[in-house]
Amino acid sequence: MAGTAAVAPSSELLEWPKKDKRRFLHAVYRVGDLERTIKFYTEGLGMKLLRQRDIPDEKYSNAFLGFGPEETNFVVELTYNYGVTSYDIGTGFGHFGIATPDVYKLVEDIRAKGGNITREPGPVQGGSAVIAFVKDPDGYTFALIQRGATRDPFSQVMLRVGDLDRAIKFYEKALGLRLLKKVDRPEYKYTVALLGYAEEHETTVLELTYNYGVTEYTKGNAYAQIAIGTDDVYKSGEVVNLVTQELGGKITRQPGPIAGLNTKIVSFLDPDGWKTVLVDNEDFLKELK
Repeated sequence: MAGTAAVAPSSELLEWPKKDKRRFLHAVYRVGDLERTIKFYTEGLGMKLLRQRDIPDEKYSNAFLGFGPEETNFVVELTYNYGVTSYDIGTGFGHFGIATPDVYKLVEDIRAKGGNITREPGPVQGGSAVIAFVKDPDGYTFALIQRGATRDPFSQVMLRVGDLDRAIKFYEKALGLRLLKKVDRPEYKYTVALLGYAEEHETTVLELTYNYGVTEYTKGNAYAQIAIGTDDVYKSGEVVNLVTQELGGKITRQPGPIAGLNTKIVSFLDPDGWKTVLVDNEDFLKELK
């Protein structure tokens, strides 16, 4: 086509995510009372409030919390929409994972703060890892995972998918994630896959769960998306576009700057309908400053 930039051949294009500078930035989701959630995350889970902003014109507020600065750590971006006090989490969202040297102590701390313990600490089904589950005030589940000192305690985001092999292939090709581990538990009728940009103990990972025979889940309106950094949203968008043609999913926002912020992003849905936003690395650091 005359007047358009040359499009890289697909084989070369598909190499880009592996060369790109990628990392998980944050998970975005909605809460019914921002102050209540901030209090629970800081006092119960040990997170720090990193920044907060109110946008009255758009009738919403945001808060960013994590275990370290956004430049290096995975964080949560909470959204409070004026007047909306509850959301439907749906059946597809699984949990956020937090690593801690002492699950038993953390559970007692959370219990003392009035937290809802949905699974007492103890070894995982069919394994030796010690875990517990707690629910935050909005009903989001947090898995507490016993693990020694770790660079970022925010260890995972778990989502349920209807076709695990398709999902793995999508995240490997579209996002350059590596399959770190795949565990099948036929006795409990589920399979999990962990994907990340580094080893499990070094980084936040995406955990995908397939429950035998379940091909669809409800998404609700609570959990929104994961954001991942990239050096080139345009090139990354081309890759995603190519992969969606093969495996499904779709681009929901073409690459370009967000009005007002000038941060360049591209957003898309995977074949199961889970949303990811790729954010320009330099623009993201400018936004933090």
